[in-house]
Amino acid sequence: MSIRTAKAQWNGTLKEGDGLMSFSNYNGPYTFKSRFEEGDGTNPEELIGAAISGCYSMFLSALISGENLKPEYVKTTARVHLDNDDIGPKITLIELDTKVKCNGLSGQKFEELAKASKEKCPVSRLYSSAEIKLDAELE
Repeated sequence: MSIRTAKAQWNGTLKEGDGLMSFSNYNGPYTFKSRFEEGDGTNPEELIGAAISGCYSMFLSALISGENLKPEYVKTTARVHLDNDDIGPKITLIELDTKVKCNGLSGQKFEELAKASKEKCPVSRLYSSAEIKLDAELE
């Protein structure tokens, strides 16, 4: 299978420092403010959200295609919640909101495939220690 590489460098202290994340065609800054407050740049949680929403959408498309159907689209938004526990910051919840348009897909089969995708996509499996909620809608 494939191996993907991403890089990050942090310079300075936690609150005053800054960093740079890069992978594929992305190269962008991140800071304390962009992660824990509101500030310019990205943060690891947004990248996790992009990873799980992309993975989930592709996996669900594959499952629908396996039913000899052709999805027009699978759109997924991920909201990644960062809270604290007794050790420190922790991702506690990932909410997936999915919209699918596919002629011939029944509501019952859609619910079955949407749930299976949440359980089986590789990124969901990686983050299984965090609660992952799903709100899926067939349009």
